[in-house]
Amino acid sequence: VRILIIFFIVLAVSKTAIQYTGQSNDFDFVIALDSSSSMAAKDFFPTRLEAAKEEAINFLNSLNSKTNVGVISFSGTSRIEREITYDLALARSAIRNIDISSTGGTDLGEAIQTGTNMLIPQNKGKVLVLITDGRNNAGISISQAIDYAIKNNVVIYTIGMGTEEGGKIEGLEEAVFRLDEEILITIALGTDGEYFKVIDPGLLRQAYQDIASSTTRRITTDLSLVLLILALLLLIFEWFLSSTKYRILP
Repeated sequence: VRILIIFFIVLAVSKTAIQYTGQSNDFDFVIALDSSSSMAAKDFFPTRLEAAKEEAINFLNSLNSKTNVGVISFSGTSRIEREITYDLALARSAIRNIDISSTGGTDLGEAIQTGTNMLIPQNKGKVLVLITDGRNNAGISISQAIDYAIKNNVVIYTIGMGTEEGGKIEGLEEAVFRLDEEILITIALGTDGEYFKVIDPGLLRQAYQDIASSTTRRITTDLSLVLLILALLLLIFEWFLSSTKYRILP
């Protein structure tokens, strides 16, 4: 018994831990939806924005009930639609209420900064999901926004929406809005995230599913406290034995 007590104490002091692959609840998400005018393009049915909203809601339905989610929309400026909440019904409602913004331009940098600020107070892993057609033409520089996300341990997954032929907006049939991938790849790789190119609703659904399943990872569990408790129980057990006929070896 004394040998076991010493053994458990040594393991506890050594910070013994076990690792296994499992479903982690250690992530909080902010979903950032591009609501600029180009997201009204009709290469997705009925529009890019509406398709993104529908699959974002399905994404929330696939998350663990203990996951916290916040929602923002952005164009030339960012708007917090729902602060981070454990109530996924409120997050779904916020997504449904997003419409095309009257503010011109698309500021990806501010969207990243706003999403990062929402995630900073969270104690779990921080993930920003950025859904856009990738056209950055206003505001904060992308390099500055990436540095800010990295500094605050935020991982960014980017979803680029747009068919190969591009999309047109009702009333502006002469203009074609195409996906700008390069900047989205830079954002994702710069923050250890992943970029998803989406040219049809099926790929959009798969992108959300891949992000949801990314919460499966190697989980480390510290056993120090458990080992100390075992050592204490054995110490009590030894004390009990010392008061009986088993106090000495025969």
